This record gives sequence, structure tokens and C-alpha cells, in this order.
Amino acid sequence: MADLRTEFLGIRSPNPFWLASAPPTDKEVNVNRAFEAGWGGVVWKTLGEDGPPIVNVNGKRYESLLSDQRRVIGFNNIELITDRPLQINLDEIRRIKRNWPDRALVVSLMVPCEEGSWKAILPMVEDTGCDGVELNFGCPHGMSERGMGSAVGQVPEYIEMVTRWCKQYTKLPVIVKLTPNITDIRHPARAAKAGGADAVSLINTINSVMGVDLASMRMKPSIGPQGSHGGYCGPAVKPIALNMVAEIARDPATAGLPISGIGGVSTWRDAAEFIALGAGTVQVCTAAMVYGFKIVQDMADGLSNFMDEQGYTSVAQMVGRAVPSIVNWNQLNLNHVEKAVINQDLCIQCGRCHVVCEDTSHQAIFAQVNGQRRFVVNEAECVGCNLCASICPVPGCIDMRVLKPGEVDQRTGQPVPAEYANWTTHPNNPAKAAA
Repeated sequence: MADLRTEFLGIRSPNPFWLASAPPTDKEVNVNRAFEAGWGGVVWKTLGEDGPPIVNVNGKRYESLLSDQRRVIGFNNIELITDRPLQINLDEIRRIKRNWPDRALVVSLMVPCEEGSWKAILPMVEDTGCDGVELNFGCPHGMSERGMGSAVGQVPEYIEMVTRWCKQYTKLPVIVKLTPNITDIRHPARAAKAGGADAVSLINTINSVMGVDLASMRMKPSIGPQGSHGGYCGPAVKPIALNMVAEIARDPATAGLPISGIGGVSTWRDAAEFIALGAGTVQVCTAAMVYGFKIVQDMADGLSNFMDEQGYTSVAQMVGRAVPSIVNWNQLNLNHVEKAVINQDLCIQCGRCHVVCEDTSHQAIFAQVNGQRRFVVNEAECVGCNLCASICPVPGCIDMRVLKPGEVDQRTGQPVPAEYANWTTHPNNPAKAAA
């Protein structure tokens, strides 16, 4: 039976599912409920320095992007770091770790970009008995205007500098949380590693404006007559997060740097994808806020069943297994040929595949055969782009068939070269040549 236990930076947890630093991890009562529900770990909501209290808005902090069925696609928040006194948070963290010694408990931190501020807070946090610290260099709203959060995460030199301070002033594992609001995620990841970071976590939220109320001409969400940009998360950001995780996992400069994956994890499949692309743990926020803490039970059961079916006995065996499948565009096999195939037994004759191919693609799907309404692929025009399969409303109705070596591509009139069948080991493959 699959073993979901994980060890990340020496931090052990009964499963790889951690709650991310966010509203669900702001209080002892929440974290107790989370651990009772089965979460393997928690990253405590970001603490600030001991001083004037943080003041959050008393109004609309959240806004969601909904599908036609009112399922949450994306989620936005303008909430700041914890507005509760530092000492109260520290006392609660200490009690939680004492009562739940088998769970991972990491504390998120954000203080001014001054050595003295980090030197002051780190010993206080370490004294709670927590397992590690996460440096919040990702928050894109409110705190970034104060020179913290993503204002630090967007400057690799600052990341390296602050990480070095933290490694100097604490013995705890240091995880650097990266912002996605940057052109190339590899640069901040390299800076974190250069500063001595034990791991990185990503992605934090993406800068966003969720929409406009056209009746009042105010942005959403708004506090009275005005609003402000916020952090975007939820299922819609998963593809962006997966790309950034993979970029770090396959970058030679950050190879071997442990990763905690964040961004749109709502199901066990999402978690498995992050793990396959290099994440040792996954962090969840939006799904818990939408469905409640018990969603972790479905995630854990689903991941365990998948691992049993595939023969994985530990999560560690899955970490990074899909990373070699991602290459630069110029390393792709341009002799590979696919054609769309429509399963006539499943086809409901809606015609969407024909319309989109005719209007926006390669005019490769016939709408009639012998005068009858019937949708059939014209292989002489099909380039295997997958558009038809992507929009088909019937699962499995349209699939892609890979042409075999020697088979003639009707579009070009040329046979598929046999010598390119195994592209991963072919000497013409730039990736193979580089290796």
C-alpha cells in the first residue's frame, strides 16, 4: 500500500498536503481543525515584526471568477499579513507544535528589508519549536507598497541578501517563497540558492484586477468607491505554477533545490502533477477556502489509490519523474506526425470541431460525407494541432493518432522517417547532444 509520508528538509509529515500561508492558517483554532481533518502540515499565516498592528480592510477582501456552473475558477484577495499581535501568534504556534508533533509546522515571515528586523524576529520564531520558516517574498499587494513581499521577490539581489541574513540568524530550514510577478522565475530561484536557501516554494499570487461592476463603474472587489489590485490564485493559475516549478526543477543552476509547489491544487491529480514536476510537498489554500478542510481526505485517498495503481510505494519515487519530458522548443522532434481521429460511435454531431477548424485552423474536418451530416478528418490537411480535441464536448470522442515510422503523411506526401522514431536518444536531438 502506498506510503504518503514525506520528509522535506528533514521535516516529516504524514502526507505531502500542507495548507499554505493564508487566512486558513491564521489562528490556533483553524490549524487544530485542519490537523483534525488530516492535513500533513501547515504554513502559518505570515507574521510581521513586533510593532504597530497591521490594519486590514473591513469589507470585501475576496472576489471569485466563476464558471457558468458557478464553480470557482479563480480567486482574488486583498488581505494583508496577520493583523493579530505577534506574541499571540507565537504562543499559539508553540501550543500547536506541542499538541501535533507529527505534523509539519512552518512559519511564514515578512519584515522590512533590514538586517536588524530579521535578526530580531527569527529567534522568537525558532523558540516556538516550529519546523522551519518561509520567507514571504511573494505577496503582491499592500505589503509590496511598503517595500516588502514581492517588492523584495522581484529583485534577486535582495532575495540573496535577506536569505543570507536568515541563514545566519536561525538554525531552522529556510524556505524562500517566490513571486510569479516576474519575467523569468529562474533568476530569483538562483538568488535564493546563492543565499543559502534550503528550498523554495512557489507560486505566490499573481497581480490582478478581477473585474468591473459596469453599473457603478467600480473595480471588483471595492471598498466603498475604490478598490486595489490583489493576488490571484485558484485552479486558473495551475498551468502558470506548473511551468515555473518545472523551470526551476530543470534549471542546471538550481538542480536539486527542494521545491514546495503552490498554485491551484484542488485535487489529488493536481498534487500528483506538481510532484511529478519536482515538488516534494504541495501547499493548498483556495480549495480549502472553497470546500473546507475535509477536502484533504479526498486528496490523500486519491493520491494513495493512484500510487497503488502505478506501483509507487512512496511519494519520493514520484518527485521529478516528468521533468525530463519538458525541453526547449528547439529540442522537439519536428519529424513527429499526428492526425486527429473522430470516434463516430461517440460523436453527437454537434459540429463544433468542424466550425473551429474551418474558421480558425486548417480546414481539415469535413462536415458531410456522401451528402450526409458526418464529421470526418481530412488527413491531407490535418496538422495534428489538437484544437478539435480540446473543444470537443464529449470526452474521448476525438483523439490523436501518431503516424508510425515509414507511414506516409498525406499532407506532405512524405513518409515519417524511421530513424527519428526514438527522438530522446537520437544524436540530432539538441538535448541528447548537449548531454
